[in-house]
Amino acid sequence: MSTKVDSLPLSTYIDSMSDGVRLAQEASSRDPAVGLRAVRALRELADRLESLQVGNAREQGWSWQDIAVCLGVSRQAVHKKHGGGRGLLGRER
Repeated sequence: MSTKVDSLPLSTYIDSMSDGVRLAQEASSRDPAVGLRAVRALRELADRLESLQVGNAREQGWSWQDIAVCLGVSRQAVHKKHGGGRGLLGRER
């Protein structure tokens, strides 16, 4: 059985709240192909949202330690993932 998650590229998959709800439902599908594609799409969405919010936090003067606490990781881990040579955003505070 083919579903929307089978046919759409990930970059256009989530464009409304109803798509997000459908994606979450498909992540628990009994069909592994549907479920695994949905899990991948959710992971990629979470990575994009994390990058966006880390950038927002850095622009507002948050330290790497403050961000790390919110994400539940070490300061080094968040700096390694998001700090690499991006001018002001990559600068240690």
